[in-house]
Amino acid sequence: MATIPQDERFAPFLKKMQEEKLSPSAIAAFGHSFMEYVTGSAGSIAESSIKPADALPNFIGDIKGKMTQKPELLSQTVVLKLNGGLGTSMGLDKAKSLLEVKNGNTFLDLTAKQVLAMRKKFNSPIKFMLMNSFNTSADTLDFLKAYPSISEDPTLELMQNKVPKIVKSDNTPAEWPINPHLEWCPPGHGDLYTALYGSGKLDELLSLGVKYMFVSNSDNLGATLDLDLLTYFADTDTPFMMECAGRTEADKKGGHLAARVSDGQLILRESAQCADEDEKEFQNVSKHRYFNTNNLWVRLDKLKELMVTKGGFVPLPTILNGKTVDPQNGDSTKVLQLETAMGAAIECFSGATAVCVDRSRFAPVKKCSDLLLLRSNAYVVNSENVLTLNPACNGVAPIVDLDSKKYKLVQNLEQATRGGYPSLVGCKKLSVRGEVYLSSGNVFEGECSVVNSSDEPKVLPTGVLSSNISVDLTNSP
Repeated sequence: MATIPQDERFAPFLKKMQEEKLSPSAIAAFGHSFMEYVTGSAGSIAESSIKPADALPNFIGDIKGKMTQKPELLSQTVVLKLNGGLGTSMGLDKAKSLLEVKNGNTFLDLTAKQVLAMRKKFNSPIKFMLMNSFNTSADTLDFLKAYPSISEDPTLELMQNKVPKIVKSDNTPAEWPINPHLEWCPPGHGDLYTALYGSGKLDELLSLGVKYMFVSNSDNLGATLDLDLLTYFADTDTPFMMECAGRTEADKKGGHLAARVSDGQLILRESAQCADEDEKEFQNVSKHRYFNTNNLWVRLDKLKELMVTKGGFVPLPTILNGKTVDPQNGDSTKVLQLETAMGAAIECFSGATAVCVDRSRFAPVKKCSDLLLLRSNAYVVNSENVLTLNPACNGVAPIVDLDSKKYKLVQNLEQATRGGYPSLVGCKKLSVRGEVYLSSGNVFEGECSVVNSSDEPKVLPTGVLSSNISVDLTNSP
């Protein structure tokens, strides 16, 4: 039985969600977030209440190649990709996973091919699922018809829930009669657990003998089903395991893993949960050394036990996201979107663990700089359809920093690379400022900077740019 708040402030939201026929679990989860918001109980996590999460097992040093692999676990495993995002920040109007990334393959092509290759290699019916949103479902399912053995699986799609937007001025449900669709928003990827439970998919998977779930973002092609990690997760008999990676200065403003002083429980602390006076320690990457890659391993039987105990949802911390009810109209009603993050569930599972993985398992595409890197020769697709770092890079991916204004949209990047993608194999860092047209004839080595301060695009001449070279194209023809 789902536990739904009876507070009168929640009553209009309860009515709106019931009229929309959302599951009791979805209503209970939103009710928990709403009550955290209106009572101000979300709060921050003080530096004095936590300690660094140290001595995590290392994937490469402690696990990879050191396990007696158990292929029989694959038949008890589901691979689930979060596929609810449209990639609007990059100018896309469809699921980001349908963006071409390498050799004519989209993110979804490569993921589907990986699953099919593992099924064939181990002769095992590995389950594959996508958590779609109402924005990505139709395009994604239509695309996957090219892979009948995947698209015809009745358990393929898990639909993300939707929740009401909240009017910031009076905490009532937002109304927008011009387009009622805009009165709703996605609840963040923390909705994964609620969607599984409320839809009946969790019980269905358990009835099919599925015990282990590996979850990752659809735009992270580094996150593959690794049999060593699966075996390790099963052998440690933990309910929840998070893949973390080492923080660098580039990650200092993002959330980090920590342990509560009171009981040693692993938790995540996000920037919104950090008080101003603790910001210096929050950004201390030598102290708080690990960040969440959003690659998670979950025991489905333990997940169900937790959700039943908690009233039909996982009590995740609430994230407040300020918007306008019509994102394209800055003058429309100011609203709040209540969201949750699935990684925060680490604090809800007693005995949850984490493992430190190398950066090869964390290669998401959040901006065009990331996309240029993956499309370049710094990454290759291996025989198992896995996108991996080119061995010639010696284990270190180049850093690409494109002008965020000139290369904000995918269309901008594709216009600037009509002549092909540059060689980055020997590159440590590439910085581009202004509008510069690149080509396959450009070879970057070491640290290179290209600048165009003019208002017109400039073509970078072909050839090799060696370490610590800065090229200013501003006054070139």
